[in-house]
Amino acid sequence: MANTLDVDRLERAVKNVYRDVAETPTEEYHFEMGRQLAERLGYLPEDLDQAPEEATESFAGVGYHFDLADLEEGDDVLDLGSGSGTDAFVAALHVGDSGSVTGLDMTDEQLSKARQLRDEAGMDNVSFEKGYIEDLPFDDGMFDVVISNGVINLSSDKAQVFEEANRVLISGGQLALSDIISERQMPESIKTDADLWAACIGGAEQIDRYTSIVETAGFEVLDVRDNTRYEFISDQAANACQKYGVKSISLSAER
Repeated sequence: MANTLDVDRLERAVKNVYRDVAETPTEEYHFEMGRQLAERLGYLPEDLDQAPEEATESFAGVGYHFDLADLEEGDDVLDLGSGSGTDAFVAALHVGDSGSVTGLDMTDEQLSKARQLRDEAGMDNVSFEKGYIEDLPFDDGMFDVVISNGVINLSSDKAQVFEEANRVLISGGQLALSDIISERQMPESIKTDADLWAACIGGAEQIDRYTSIVETAGFEVLDVRDNTRYEFISDQAANACQKYGVKSISLSAER
Protein backbone atom coordinates (compact mmCIF):
# COMPACT_ATOMS: atom_id res chain seq x y z
CA MET A 1 0.00 0.00 0.00
CA ALA A 2 1.34 3.46 -0.90
CA ASN A 3 2.41 5.78 1.84
CA THR A 4 -0.07 8.56 2.53
CA LEU A 5 0.07 11.44 4.96
CA ASP A 6 -2.50 11.16 7.72
CA VAL A 7 -3.40 14.85 8.10
CA ASP A 8 -5.25 14.35 11.38
CA ARG A 9 -2.28 12.52 12.85
CA LEU A 10 -0.02 15.27 11.54
CA GLU A 11 -2.06 17.93 13.32
CA ARG A 12 -1.95 15.98 16.59
CA ALA A 13 1.81 15.49 16.33
CA VAL A 14 2.43 19.18 15.62
CA LYS A 15 0.16 20.29 18.47
CA ASN A 16 1.87 17.90 20.87
CA VAL A 17 5.35 19.19 19.99
CA TYR A 18 4.42 22.86 20.25
CA ARG A 19 2.42 22.34 23.42
CA ASP A 20 5.65 21.01 24.91
CA VAL A 21 7.62 23.93 23.43
CA ALA A 22 5.27 26.31 25.26
CA GLU A 23 5.24 24.44 28.55
CA THR A 24 8.72 22.90 28.80
CA PRO A 25 11.12 24.93 26.63
CA THR A 26 14.18 23.44 28.36
CA GLU A 27 13.50 19.90 27.11
CA GLU A 28 15.42 18.46 24.13
CA TYR A 29 13.86 18.74 20.66
CA HIS A 30 14.99 18.15 17.07
CA PHE A 31 15.55 21.90 16.88
CA GLU A 32 17.30 24.53 18.97
CA MET A 33 15.30 27.11 20.92
CA GLY A 34 15.65 30.24 22.97
CA ARG A 35 17.16 33.72 22.97
CA GLN A 36 20.66 32.58 22.09
CA LEU A 37 19.31 31.07 18.88
CA ALA A 38 17.32 34.23 18.09
CA GLU A 39 20.39 36.44 18.44
CA ARG A 40 22.50 34.11 16.30
CA LEU A 41 19.86 34.22 13.56
CA GLY A 42 19.97 38.03 13.52
CA TYR A 43 17.40 39.32 16.01
CA LEU A 44 18.51 42.61 17.55
CA PRO A 45 19.34 42.33 21.28
CA GLU A 46 17.53 45.63 21.93
CA ASP A 47 14.34 44.16 20.40
CA LEU A 48 14.62 40.95 22.42
CA ASP A 49 15.23 42.98 25.58
CA GLN A 50 11.78 44.53 25.14
CA ALA A 51 10.01 41.23 24.43
CA PRO A 52 8.80 39.10 27.37
CA GLU A 53 11.61 36.80 28.53
CA GLU A 54 9.33 33.76 28.73
CA ALA A 55 8.38 34.25 25.08
CA THR A 56 11.99 34.22 23.91
CA GLU A 57 12.64 31.10 26.03
CA SER A 58 10.13 29.29 23.78
CA PHE A 59 11.36 30.90 20.55
CA ALA A 60 11.61 28.13 17.94
CA GLY A 61 12.05 30.14 14.76
CA VAL A 62 14.34 29.11 11.93
CA GLY A 63 15.52 32.47 10.59
CA TYR A 64 15.36 36.26 10.70
CA HIS A 65 13.27 38.28 8.25
CA PHE A 66 12.40 41.57 9.92
CA ASP A 67 14.94 43.33 7.70
CA LEU A 68 12.92 41.99 4.75
CA ALA A 69 9.53 42.89 6.24
CA ASP A 70 10.22 46.65 6.21
CA LEU A 71 7.70 47.30 8.99
CA GLU A 72 6.58 50.90 9.42
CA GLU A 73 4.79 52.84 12.14
CA GLY A 74 1.06 52.19 11.81
CA ASP A 75 1.29 48.91 9.89
CA ASP A 76 -1.17 46.11 10.62
CA VAL A 77 0.74 42.82 10.78
CA LEU A 78 -0.38 39.17 10.80
CA ASP A 79 1.96 36.50 12.22
CA LEU A 80 1.13 33.00 10.93
CA GLY A 81 1.85 30.41 13.61
CA SER A 82 2.73 32.92 16.32
CA GLY A 83 3.62 30.41 19.03
CA SER A 84 4.56 32.03 22.34
CA GLY A 85 4.71 35.40 20.65
CA THR A 86 8.34 36.42 20.13
CA ASP A 87 7.87 37.60 16.54
CA ALA A 88 4.56 39.27 17.34
CA PHE A 89 6.13 41.20 20.22
CA VAL A 90 9.13 42.23 18.10
CA ALA A 91 6.82 43.34 15.29
CA ALA A 92 4.78 45.40 17.77
CA LEU A 93 7.89 47.41 18.64
CA HIS A 94 8.24 48.43 14.99
CA VAL A 95 4.61 49.30 14.19
CA GLY A 96 4.03 51.30 17.39
CA ASP A 97 0.78 52.13 19.12
CA SER A 98 -0.80 53.27 15.86
CA GLY A 99 -0.23 49.84 14.33
CA SER A 100 -1.36 46.37 15.34
CA VAL A 101 -0.04 42.82 15.38
CA THR A 102 -2.29 39.77 15.24
CA GLY A 103 -0.82 36.37 16.00
CA LEU A 104 -2.60 33.25 14.77
CA ASP A 105 -1.97 29.79 16.21
CA MET A 106 -3.82 26.48 16.52
CA THR A 107 -2.21 25.32 19.79
CA ASP A 108 -4.13 26.26 22.93
CA GLU A 109 -1.10 26.18 25.21
CA GLN A 110 0.87 28.54 22.97
CA LEU A 111 -2.07 30.93 22.75
CA SER A 112 -2.61 30.91 26.51
CA LYS A 113 1.06 31.64 27.17
CA ALA A 114 1.27 34.39 24.55
CA ARG A 115 -1.88 36.12 25.81
CA GLN A 116 -0.69 36.02 29.40
CA LEU A 117 2.70 37.47 28.44
CA ARG A 118 0.99 40.14 26.34
CA ASP A 119 -1.18 41.18 29.28
CA GLU A 120 1.74 41.23 31.70
CA ALA A 121 3.78 43.36 29.29
CA GLY A 122 0.87 45.72 28.62
CA MET A 123 1.30 45.42 24.85
CA ASP A 124 -2.20 46.49 23.91
CA ASN A 125 -1.52 46.57 20.16
CA VAL A 126 -0.99 42.78 20.08
CA SER A 127 -3.73 40.14 19.91
CA PHE A 128 -3.59 36.37 19.58
CA GLU A 129 -6.33 34.44 17.79
CA LYS A 130 -6.96 30.72 17.43
CA GLY A 131 -7.13 29.37 13.92
CA TYR A 132 -5.48 27.58 11.03
CA ILE A 133 -3.10 29.18 8.55
CA GLU A 134 -4.94 27.40 5.69
CA ASP A 135 -8.26 29.08 6.65
CA LEU A 136 -7.63 32.55 8.05
CA PRO A 137 -10.50 34.01 10.10
CA PHE A 138 -9.98 37.51 8.70
CA ASP A 139 -11.55 39.67 5.99
CA ASP A 140 -9.87 40.48 2.69
CA GLY A 141 -7.20 43.19 2.71
CA MET A 142 -6.94 43.55 6.49
CA PHE A 143 -3.14 43.55 6.78
CA ASP A 144 -0.16 45.45 5.41
CA VAL A 145 2.38 42.70 6.18
CA VAL A 146 2.19 38.94 6.77
CA ILE A 147 5.11 37.29 8.60
CA SER A 148 5.81 33.69 9.58
CA ASN A 149 8.74 31.81 11.08
CA GLY A 150 9.31 28.08 10.68
CA VAL A 151 5.61 27.27 10.38
CA ILE A 152 4.45 26.95 6.77
CA ASN A 153 6.52 23.78 6.29
CA LEU A 154 4.22 22.20 8.89
CA SER A 155 1.17 22.64 6.64
CA SER A 156 0.02 19.87 4.32
CA ASP A 157 -1.56 22.46 1.97
CA LYS A 158 1.03 25.18 1.42
CA ALA A 159 -0.72 26.50 -1.70
CA GLN A 160 -3.80 27.27 0.38
CA VAL A 161 -1.66 29.00 3.03
CA PHE A 162 -0.17 31.39 0.48
CA GLU A 163 -3.53 31.99 -1.21
CA GLU A 164 -4.99 32.95 2.15
CA ALA A 165 -2.00 35.18 2.96
CA ASN A 166 -2.50 36.93 -0.36
CA ARG A 167 -6.22 37.36 0.29
CA VAL A 168 -5.84 39.11 3.65
CA LEU A 169 -3.11 41.48 2.43
CA ILE A 170 -3.70 44.90 0.92
CA SER A 171 -2.61 45.52 -2.66
CA GLY A 172 1.14 46.02 -2.49
CA GLY A 173 1.27 44.24 0.87
CA GLN A 174 4.40 42.43 1.98
CA LEU A 175 5.08 38.79 2.82
CA ALA A 176 8.24 38.10 4.85
CA LEU A 177 8.99 34.68 6.27
CA SER A 178 11.56 32.15 7.32
CA ASP A 179 10.94 28.46 6.67
CA ILE A 180 12.50 25.06 6.12
CA ILE A 181 12.95 23.79 2.55
CA SER A 182 14.83 20.96 0.86
CA GLU A 183 17.19 21.04 -2.10
CA ARG A 184 16.33 17.49 -3.21
CA GLN A 185 13.19 15.40 -3.29
CA MET A 186 12.68 13.41 -0.10
CA PRO A 187 11.25 9.87 -0.12
CA GLU A 188 7.64 9.21 0.79
CA SER A 189 8.77 7.41 3.94
CA ILE A 190 9.94 10.79 5.29
CA LYS A 191 7.20 12.94 3.75
CA THR A 192 4.44 10.78 5.24
CA ASP A 193 5.97 10.53 8.75
CA ALA A 194 3.92 12.79 11.05
CA ASP A 195 6.68 12.92 13.66
CA LEU A 196 9.19 14.16 11.07
CA TRP A 197 6.65 16.73 9.90
CA ALA A 198 6.32 18.00 13.44
CA ALA A 199 10.11 18.24 13.58
CA CYS A 200 10.02 20.64 10.56
CA ILE A 201 11.59 18.08 8.23
CA GLY A 202 8.93 15.91 6.58
CA GLY A 203 6.99 18.86 5.20
CA ALA A 204 9.98 20.70 3.75
CA GLU A 205 9.14 21.57 0.13
CA GLN A 206 11.79 21.66 -2.58
CA ILE A 207 12.93 25.26 -2.96
CA ASP A 208 11.97 25.64 -6.63
CA ARG A 209 8.48 24.30 -5.95
CA TYR A 210 8.20 26.46 -2.81
CA THR A 211 8.84 29.71 -4.68
CA SER A 212 6.54 28.54 -7.50
CA ILE A 213 3.71 28.02 -4.98
CA VAL A 214 4.27 31.54 -3.60
CA GLU A 215 4.15 33.04 -7.10
CA THR A 216 1.09 31.03 -8.15
CA ALA A 217 -0.75 32.49 -5.14
CA GLY A 218 -0.27 35.96 -6.62
CA PHE A 219 3.01 37.19 -5.12
CA GLU A 220 6.16 38.50 -6.73
CA VAL A 221 9.14 36.93 -4.94
CA LEU A 222 11.67 39.65 -4.19
CA ASP A 223 14.41 37.89 -2.23
CA VAL A 224 15.39 34.41 -1.07
CA ARG A 225 18.43 33.81 1.13
CA ASP A 226 19.90 30.91 3.07
CA ASN A 227 20.03 31.10 6.86
CA THR A 228 23.39 29.42 7.33
CA ARG A 229 23.37 30.00 11.08
CA TYR A 230 20.40 27.69 11.59
CA GLU A 231 20.92 23.98 12.12
CA PHE A 232 18.95 21.02 13.45
CA ILE A 233 20.47 19.37 16.50
CA SER A 234 19.16 15.80 16.66
CA ASP A 235 21.01 13.06 14.75
CA GLN A 236 17.88 12.09 12.83
CA ALA A 237 17.26 15.67 11.72
CA ALA A 238 20.91 16.33 10.92
CA ASN A 239 21.04 13.23 8.71
CA ALA A 240 18.05 14.41 6.70
CA CYS A 241 19.66 17.82 6.28
CA GLN A 242 22.85 16.28 4.96
CA LYS A 243 21.19 13.78 2.66
CA TYR A 244 18.40 15.91 1.17
CA GLY A 245 19.70 19.45 1.63
CA VAL A 246 17.09 20.39 4.22
CA LYS A 247 17.86 23.94 5.33
CA SER A 248 16.43 27.27 6.45
CA ILE A 249 15.68 30.16 4.11
CA SER A 250 14.16 33.62 4.46
CA LEU A 251 11.93 34.96 1.71
CA SER A 252 10.24 38.24 0.90
CA ALA A 253 7.47 38.81 -1.61
CA GLU A 254 4.99 41.50 -2.58
CA ARG A 255 1.31 41.13 -3.39
